[in-house]
Amino acid sequence: MEILERVKSSLPKGVVSRIELEGSEIIVYTKDKDFFLTYEEVIRDIVSQLKKRIEVRPEGDICLDTETAKKIILEIVPEDAKIKEIYFEPERSLVIISAEKPGIVIGKGGETFREIRRRTFWVPRIERIPSIKSDVIEGIRKVLHTEAKFRKSFLNKVGKNIFTERKTNRDWIRIIGLGGWREVGRSCILLETAKSKVLIDCGVNVGGTNANMLPIFHTKEFDYNELDAIIVSHSHLDHIGAVPMLYEYGYDGPLYCTTPTIDLATLLWLDYIDVMQRSMVKPLFSVKGVKDAVKHAITLEYGEVADVAPDVRLTLENAGHILGSALIHLHIGEGLHNILYALDQKFGRTTLLEPASTHFQRVETLIMESTYGGPEDIMPKKSDVEKQLLEIINKTMERGGIALLPTFAVERAQEVMAILVENNFQYPIYVDGMIWDANGIFTAYPEYLSRTIRRKIFGGEDPFLNPIFRRIASTSEREKAWEDRPCVILSTSGMLVGGPVIEHLKILAEDEKSTLIFVGYQCVRGDTEVALDANCREIKQIFNSGKLLLKTKQIELRKISENVLSVNISKHKVDECFAPLCARRKYDDEIIHIVTEDGKELFLSPEHPVLTKNYRWVQAGKLSKNDKIWLVEK
Repeated sequence: MEILERVKSSLPKGVVSRIELEGSEIIVYTKDKDFFLTYEEVIRDIVSQLKKRIEVRPEGDICLDTETAKKIILEIVPEDAKIKEIYFEPERSLVIISAEKPGIVIGKGGETFREIRRRTFWVPRIERIPSIKSDVIEGIRKVLHTEAKFRKSFLNKVGKNIFTERKTNRDWIRIIGLGGWREVGRSCILLETAKSKVLIDCGVNVGGTNANMLPIFHTKEFDYNELDAIIVSHSHLDHIGAVPMLYEYGYDGPLYCTTPTIDLATLLWLDYIDVMQRSMVKPLFSVKGVKDAVKHAITLEYGEVADVAPDVRLTLENAGHILGSALIHLHIGEGLHNILYALDQKFGRTTLLEPASTHFQRVETLIMESTYGGPEDIMPKKSDVEKQLLEIINKTMERGGIALLPTFAVERAQEVMAILVENNFQYPIYVDGMIWDANGIFTAYPEYLSRTIRRKIFGGEDPFLNPIFRRIASTSEREKAWEDRPCVILSTSGMLVGGPVIEHLKILAEDEKSTLIFVGYQCVRGDTEVALDANCREIKQIFNSGKLLLKTKQIELRKISENVLSVNISKHKVDECFAPLCARRKYDDEIIHIVTEDGKELFLSPEHPVLTKNYRWVQAGKLSKNDKIWLVEK
């Protein structure tokens, strides 16, 4: 393969024993101990020329035996790191070190990390042990370790697919919406380029049925056998819910995302299976599909550039939405076109996360949501919303009641928890449902959290370990929470559609001292009819069986605001944060700025085709001042 030959010819003679591909990364194996310990400068020069990721690893026969290497690692690394496990992957000359404090394993300036390499001739990989035990993370890491041989073969196959020259009969870049267009849910886009096909997100409509539940897979352009990759932005089901199904159908290609995303996705996929089975509904996929998705996942850090197809280069950047959520930037061809897929982003800093990144050098096509993009969708100030939230909760505590907060398990619950800790809340907070499991995943990735929270975690003040939080894991513990007044209960589901929150609501709904507080998006869907009207004083919830959940019609709904702690975008933030992208776009040092009759602004390349009012297609650069054009809108 040409790229491998170019790398080999650039290296000193005699130091290379073999070169392999692991996805977009080029792995150089060597038996030369001196080269393994001193290769940095040589590799840095090659990387700067080829713009490819290259790693040097030792051949297995120069690595120390595993028992000796393990003893040396435990000798080198201070006990304060609290190493829990050390295991080896001889297939790739890797040693994986699981520790509570990875920073100590790395050492100041990477000194300890380099010492491990120098004395053992193994390449270290370091994993953080979550502060809260996570069965999902342990399960994923076990799968990846036991499937090391498969992963090696799979990554090599992906690499060959990326770097093998390919010819097709396509000469276009085409975006095909398979779901999520003019609707909320089942987000899915098929991107076709001259040489590749990539699927961006693959979600489900959680409240949908039959054909409205899944992306439109039956279109003639879609064939999972032709996909080079699936890329997912974040782990909410409306973006990742149908991914395991494709693996069960037979898709065997890579799944690109951040590491927290695959962990949270696995948690939500398994819960989705459980919920559907308990509802006597056949799940869309099984545990096998989830495991296959995990085995085929290739995780990237923010800002890491990776080739994912013959003419597509991917960079993930922080979206500020949930843990590990990403804006997907795709560079197509050699400078041909740049696409930014920017759904579900948050431009403001929250207690938990940093704001979405907007630092992109080139963006020709921007794809984003408009769910809350209307002119009246103005977000209240974060400080004002938090103040109202705390006031209502504190008044409930003063009355000796219980504040019940239905909340989504991923991100919203953790944001509320962090806010309460930040404000020195002293009353017990009970956590029910899948929230605690999600907390475990959050504690594994402090580097993805806000700078403020990160500093506190590294300083020994992890908000998720605060003693005010108490897990509910059984019916008896749920009953104990009802008796432990005053307190706060965080429980799934966030929209009162099933889940343990219904049990809490049955007990607390008619309690005059208690408060029901919504901290997330609400809609009517599922098996339950929910009527919530903030302008009146009643909540009705009637199950299909006809049983009336609430006996009285005079229950006060204490409401904070239209967008309580909402992370959805608003038009004003879009204008503020993404407008500069238009100003930076350059086409031969020129852009065409068009102002329409109703004041709308367009930024087009001179070659962009425009339909005039007399039904002629002309290039934007050839329009005159008096030309009137059509705007094709949804």
